[in-house]
Amino acid sequence: MDFQGTIRKSVTAEGVGLHSGRPSRITLSPAPADSGIVFRATDPHRTLIPARQETVVDSSFATTIGVNGARVRTVEHLMAAAAALGIDNLLVEVEGEEIPAMDGSARPFVSLLYAAGKATLGVPRHPLVITDPIRVGDDARWLQILPADEFRVSYTLDVNHPAVGIQALSFTCTERVFVDELASARTYGFLKDVGTLRRNGLAKGGSLDNAVVVGRRAVLNSSLRYRDEFVRHKILDLIGDLALLGRPVLGHIVARNAGHALNHELVAAISEFFSDNGHAGVTARPALSHRATPVPLPGIAAL
Repeated sequence: MDFQGTIRKSVTAEGVGLHSGRPSRITLSPAPADSGIVFRATDPHRTLIPARQETVVDSSFATTIGVNGARVRTVEHLMAAAAALGIDNLLVEVEGEEIPAMDGSARPFVSLLYAAGKATLGVPRHPLVITDPIRVGDDARWLQILPADEFRVSYTLDVNHPAVGIQALSFTCTERVFVDELASARTYGFLKDVGTLRRNGLAKGGSLDNAVVVGRRAVLNSSLRYRDEFVRHKILDLIGDLALLGRPVLGHIVARNAGHALNHELVAAISEFFSDNGHAGVTARPALSHRATPVPLPGIAAL
């Protein structure tokens, strides 16, 4: 039987928000079984925001969750790392409006969670077992989840740009596969879009240190971490957004050219399917607070 997990001790990390460009600090603390992952926002009431599909308030270029006007931006990389490592229950206290970008990947959050250690709780996990195909999107951009006895993602990214092109990968998404093949893949963006993004309050903290920047003909960074880093990051984001279901999933996702908005359409469709078929979700409740132990994170060169 597979049991729920949390972390053994509290840890902290800090950096700059990818979109806000402002300093941010997070403290991760253990939480009891069936509490899920809950964020405590920086607002006068220190509002608790469960990381669930129903609290998603924005999916433009990142995943933002919120309750009663309080918001936390860019949660997907931390959520992906927690899901991959089997951390079901966690309190994330945020000092700032956004989760720090770190190096633009999930690898620093994997390191942070490993430093915190994993504690197994005496309550079983209850995966969502996909029994019928569920599809969202159109002929150009879509996501479909099919019945399977494991969690697998097969993703095709097709971008008409010489630095990207067609990239396709398929992984059974175990912890080891995530750590070795996906966690280090960085977020990316196109130089031609930077001006528009910043005028709309996005990518203010973006740089070559925390994103892959694609110029007119080539990548502007010194190198890619993987030849197909773009599609790997798409899978990483998908795993993080899917974690907003609050429970592990057994199914095979087949994807083409999706993004955060479409990811959340799939999450909503899966939630609706299980609700319509009489399956109750896990209800989040406030988690306990603990003293934090600062943990140094590896620099970009070490990743």
